[in-house]
Amino acid sequence: MTTEIVIVDPEKIESSENDIKNAAEIIKSGGLVAFPTETVYGLGGDGTNPDAARKIYSAKGRPSDNPLIIHIANPSDAEKYTFTNETYYKLAERFMPGPLTVVMKAKDSVPKETRGGLDTVAVRCPSHPVAHRLIELSDRPIAAPSANLSGSPSPTSAHHVIDDMQGRVDMIIDGGDCEIGLESTIVKLEDDGSLLLLRPGRITLSELACVAQISVADAVTDRLREGEVALSPGMKYRHYAPSAPLVLLDGELSCVIEYIKSKKHEKAAILCYTDDKIRVAENLPDADIYVLGARDNINEQAHHLFSILRDADKQSYDIIYAPLPSMDGVGLALYNRMIRAAAHTVIKLRQE
Repeated sequence: MTTEIVIVDPEKIESSENDIKNAAEIIKSGGLVAFPTETVYGLGGDGTNPDAARKIYSAKGRPSDNPLIIHIANPSDAEKYTFTNETYYKLAERFMPGPLTVVMKAKDSVPKETRGGLDTVAVRCPSHPVAHRLIELSDRPIAAPSANLSGSPSPTSAHHVIDDMQGRVDMIIDGGDCEIGLESTIVKLEDDGSLLLLRPGRITLSELACVAQISVADAVTDRLREGEVALSPGMKYRHYAPSAPLVLLDGELSCVIEYIKSKKHEKAAILCYTDDKIRVAENLPDADIYVLGARDNINEQAHHLFSILRDADKQSYDIIYAPLPSMDGVGLALYNRMIRAAAHTVIKLRQE
């Protein structure tokens, strides 16, 4: 397959209207288009077309029991595809368009292939101008998981998408780097109007708790239990992962440095905070260092994480070390992605 790559400036979207119209025609005809959102790049197909859903799974190498998110232009469009309630509209009023996905009972207008065989469907209304215009012109919901090969770090730039998807999709829209860098927050809307957090993101637990009663699925911080069904994307055991083993180190910086010194790896990468870079470089001169961001700036760390993991992937490291993030606020989203990328490999280090 030949993949067309077009560049669209999100701030001058009117000048690229023809390119977006062409992308919409690809969606309508059952093809695949990778496009930017405020979170990560999406791999889009017609959410009402079973064949398009199959193409998405095939392009990603994704298991067909891992449900897709459908993207809509306006929150009220959810009525065509799901059974909403008052809580949904409270969420929509506060957080949409934006990085929030809501899982609700599906209507028959969404095929089981898009839903991963479940009786629910995940719905999101993105705020990115390119994504929004593409959905409008397509005049249908766009099913779109992240535009990467299944299990690998999510793409936050068009270059990441090209690396994974060139030759697998009809078009890639290059809209620059994604603002957030982590996928959307996902909540399941229960029959009683309460919420179940399935995947944390930029919209935090405390923000959601201001709208409705909310609980947290065990799989947010723990492994998905044997035989447990994944109710949303990102719940699988190992996800967002680089090729090299990622190990999370929980402890003071001095303990981290001594631990890594003791391992004597031939080729190791270390993810660290801006505040610690000089000290890490002085004590571990043979390791390659990647800076996540300032220790107290979780949004900066989240923005850089997947890009760093992809850059590290190109260097064939024996191992990658990273600090274990906190679970406060947006930190829970970072924690969730990193423990899955590390397949829950966490080493606790304590000062003796």
